[in-house]
Amino acid sequence: MKSKQVSRLARHLVTVPLITLSWVMTAEAIESQKNLYNPTRLPPNGEVSGVLSENDIPTGQGGFAHDYVVELEEGDQITIDVTSDSFDTIVSLLTPDGLTIGENDDGPDGTTNSLLFMRIQRSGTYIIRVRAFGAGGSGPFNLRLTRLRPM
Repeated sequence: MKSKQVSRLARHLVTVPLITLSWVMTAEAIESQKNLYNPTRLPPNGEVSGVLSENDIPTGQGGFAHDYVVELEEGDQITIDVTSDSFDTIVSLLTPDGLTIGENDDGPDGTTNSLLFMRIQRSGTYIIRVRAFGAGGSGPFNLRLTRLRPM
């Protein structure tokens, strides 16, 4: 009888730490998942200077992308301008559902900078994605979102 009590106590002493360890590992996994994709909120003035690097989001095409979150309203007319002296920029606008609704590689000025014009069809949280054309582009860039006003 005494050996059964010792056996139960031993199982309890082993099981409780394992359950606790399992819970801690799960909490750490959840926290690291949250940090896996964490786009930057675009500042209220719509302008940001950033650096595209290998620490950003892999595109699956050998390059990287940096995402910015912005709230847009139905009927907004916007321009998104991305410039860089270090790489050939591409700018994309993604819907709240993750669909690309606009993209520009080279702007109308004959450079490799990007300029995208869009009219927003529905209000929501959008993603502005900055990436390089090709696999090897990286370096500093400037992004500016401008809301055009009717005259």
